[in-house]
Amino acid sequence: MPLIKVQTSVTAPEKAEIEVMLKSLSAKLAKHTGKPESYVMTAFEPGIPMTFAGTTDPVCYIEIKSVGTMNSSQTEAMSQDFCQQNQHLDIPKNRIYIEFTDAKGSMWGWNGTTFG
Repeated sequence: MPLIKVQTSVTAPEKAEIEVMLKSLSAKLAKHTGKPESYVMTAFEPGIPMTFAGTTDPVCYIEIKSVGTMNSSQTEAMSQDFCQQNQHLDIPKNRIYIEFTDAKGSMWGWNGTTFG
């Protein structure tokens, strides 16, 4: 149910490096949300044409969704942590947007049912 999706304009690093990044994101998201990692999903979409501040310099957009409520101290900590996580993509922190979304359990499906 927690999901972190990273979209970026940079080209994909090596497959092994992507796997390490996704596993790290999964563990960190589970820790930040207090949810079992067995429910966490990660996604990485490189090479997307994007602009930010009117330029095509490297940029990143991250979506974090979770059933339940994320409070401001959680989102602040996640913003700091996940902006640092993406430094290996050579994207400055000031070119990373993160969208946090609280999902209603009834609007999130899994295993033929929903969480609400």
